[in-house]
Amino acid sequence: MTALRFDGWIAGIGTAGGTRLVLGHWPRSPFGPVSDVMVERPDGHRVLLAGTAQLAGFVAGTYRFDEVQVVPVDVVVDGTTWAAAAGPLRLDFTTGRRGALGGLLRCVPPPVARHPRWIAAVDAPARLLLPGVRTHGSAGNDRHEWYGVQDLHRITAATATWDGADLGDLADVDPPVRFGFGSTPRAPSLARVTTTVGPASPGRSRRGRTS
Repeated sequence: MTALRFDGWIAGIGTAGGTRLVLGHWPRSPFGPVSDVMVERPDGHRVLLAGTAQLAGFVAGTYRFDEVQVVPVDVVVDGTTWAAAAGPLRLDFTTGRRGALGGLLRCVPPPVARHPRWIAAVDAPARLLLPGVRTHGSAGNDRHEWYGVQDLHRITAATATWDGADLGDLADVDPPVRFGFGSTPRAPSLARVTTTVGPASPGRSRRGRTS
């Protein structure tokens, strides 16, 4: 495969009931403007909510899920307020100001922040600052993934329901999610990110894999 690039935002949110949610909102992607939600329930059951069968197939081939649902996924952004509807899920959240780390990320020119060599270089510092976070690693079907993060905001408030049932107050993403080689930050946050997915180099296809 050739490298594919997704440009947009990733939000990681925990709930008091134990459900963890990862929203990917991609205004620019190989599949056009798309969004998806990865859900890990308190018992560890992992669900993908994707808007098209094509997107679902690609994401499920890159990450690991116990269940995949192809459902309408709509995301509306109004300043610092986000609203997402994805099948049985309703998610609303508000972001606050960027912290010191977000300010540092904003100082890196976007072409540099997106480059695989830079992303690999900042992997070790990212692990120290944000336990559980990885900036690159091995994915499914002998793919390798790079996260070029360019901004970071705390999420200050959120409400989430599943089939109308409240999932609980905003909480940390704890335990870490297990869709791929790394988790979102423990503190609920919204990251501006360019994700690149390409073929794994020889000897790298098994590195960083988790179940």
